Amino acid sequence: MADSLVLRALRGNARQLDLSGKKLKRVPKAVGRLLELNRLQLKNNQLSNLPAELQALGNLTELNLGNNSFEELPEVLKHLRQLKKLHLFDNKLETLSPSVLEWLENLVFLNLNNNKLRALPEEIYRLAKLKFLTVSNNQLESIPSKLCLLQKLCELQLAHNKLKSLPHDIGYLTNLKKLSVPRNQIQELPEELCMLRNLKVLDVAGNQLHIFPTKLLELKLEELYYEQNPLLEKNLILSAQQNEVLTLQEITARYIMNELKDDSFNKALKYYPEARKILGHASLCAVCKNSFLSIWLECVSFVDLTQKISITSAAHIVPIRALLCSYKCFNESGHQFYGIAVP
Repeated sequence: MADSLVLRALRGNARQLDLSGKKLKRVPKAVGRLLELNRLQLKNNQLSNLPAELQALGNLTELNLGNNSFEELPEVLKHLRQLKKLHLFDNKLETLSPSVLEWLENLVFLNLNNNKLRALPEEIYRLAKLKFLTVSNNQLESIPSKLCLLQKLCELQLAHNKLKSLPHDIGYLTNLKKLSVPRNQIQELPEELCMLRNLKVLDVAGNQLHIFPTKLLELKLEELYYEQNPLLEKNLILSAQQNEVLTLQEITARYIMNELKDDSFNKALKYYPEARKILGHASLCAVCKNSFLSIWLECVSFVDLTQKISITSAAHIVPIRALLCSYKCFNESGHQFYGIAVP
């Protein structure tokens, strides 16, 4: 049956060929003679490798290898330089060979769902044109920071893995519109997440989150999914305040950051790169708006999101982190920040 389809395609100089669901254990070598082919469907078979003859398919832009038995990326893929869409869902991939991956420089869409991947290679950043990446239902424990160099990435799906955190460099994914990481083990979202000004959909349901980043409301989200997280609740209790003892570094840093409002002082700082690096990690007090270096008092505000974002959770009051520089600011009247009790 498959051979007859290939023969018919050869006679018609076909640009598309569908061999899905043919119980194939090998791809007919004659497929490599379809030089005008731009779309090849091989899903729902029993394939574990591809013949070298396919490297002649220089016009191929879409290849579907979903629901097969591949344990590694076929070597022939690195010759398919025009590939834009690659489906590898429902296979047995445990690793991704960097020597193959780095050649797929025109790839726009990559589906790796339902495999056995424990990690993604750093070389994934070479897929510079990638816009859609989905690696859901794998065994990922971390995401390489270099993935955040994919400047054109619009959608990233990492549901049902074993992630405990997201890289701080995630803020570099400036074109990201959808981030889906539900059903992982993420304990805290990085503050840099709030740098994603184009983000419209954020799904963090079913993780281990207690609180959201300080600038969550600066995102122009249209949808937020966060159910089944052990979020902080507003249960008021009495607590004793600790004495404020600032380190010499903290006192100096606060003085410098206050003086940076003076242009001459700001210009002088450029000669001290180490100092600039330290001050670059400063935070802004949610009450007095002055800068400080070390987290002095971590607080929380409880915000009703129903007027801002489309949400599905019945619990629409969410805790958002707020950082205060002193108990003096904490004791100011008029704000809605609460201290976080440590169990």
